[in-house]
Amino acid sequence: MGETMSAKRRQTVNGVDVTALVETIEAIKERPAIAKFTFRAANRWQGGGLNETAIADFDGACRTHRRARPFVLRADEPPVLLGEDRSANPVEYVLHALAACLTTSLVYHAAARGIAVQEVESTLEGSLDLQGFLGLSENARRGYEQIRVTFKIKADGPESQLEELCRMAQQYSPVFDIVSNGVPVSVELAR
Repeated sequence: MGETMSAKRRQTVNGVDVTALVETIEAIKERPAIAKFTFRAANRWQGGGLNETAIADFDGACRTHRRARPFVLRADEPPVLLGEDRSANPVEYVLHALAACLTTSLVYHAAARGIAVQEVESTLEGSLDLQGFLGLSENARRGYEQIRVTFKIKADGPESQLEELCRMAQQYSPVFDIVSNGVPVSVELAR
């Protein structure tokens, strides 16, 4: 009973506040500077193949956002790659990032179009040749040679609409763009 009129009119689809999404889009149209974000990560080697990355703050919507407690991600290698298997390895994290971003993009764009999604599952496989990483072949890429993604989607709508959601996930996913188009990366030694 204590809800305001604007709270009563808020629309949520797929757990996404569509009203807030539309408000965000309109705010960005009026002031494009709020669309600029900078994300950060700080990594520290722990020994062997193990390292940890802390993710504590980011800049966006014209201000810095600080988390109460940083997220800490660990990466290791499986024993066959001389690690102790204490966490996923970095190339597995790439698959996770791609899956998560494609899924979020798919669900948000479905919500914006009023398409109710009940389930989304995906499987990802990446093919990699260690000869590149080990410097044994100039012809072998050091990273993934190919990544295959398969979606299973249960949603209201015909098959053609589900196929369109898959296309939109690719079209709007930042991680898909990073992985498929590459991004300039600078690496330097701190002094």
